[in-house]
Amino acid sequence: MSLSATVIEAAKIIGAGISTCSLIGAGAGVGIVFGSLLLAFARNPALKSALFQYAILGFALTEAVGLLGLMMSFLLLFK
Repeated sequence: MSLSATVIEAAKIIGAGISTCSLIGAGAGVGIVFGSLLLAFARNPALKSALFQYAILGFALTEAVGLLGLMMSFLLLFK
C-alpha cells in the first residue's frame, strides 16, 4: 500500500469519527425536547395531547439529524 492510499484511508477513518459527533447533538436535543415536555405538562396539564404531538415531532426531527450523521459515517467507511 502506498503512502497516499494510507493517508486517504486515515482521512476516511478520521472523517467518519468526526461525523459521528452529530449523535452527541441528537442525544442532547432529545433530552431537551422531553425535558421541555415535562415542564410544559407541569405548567398546563390540560394541553397534554397537543404538547405530546409536538414533542414527538421534535423527537423525530432531532433523531433524523443524528441518523444523517451516522449515515455519512457509514458512507465514508464502506465506500
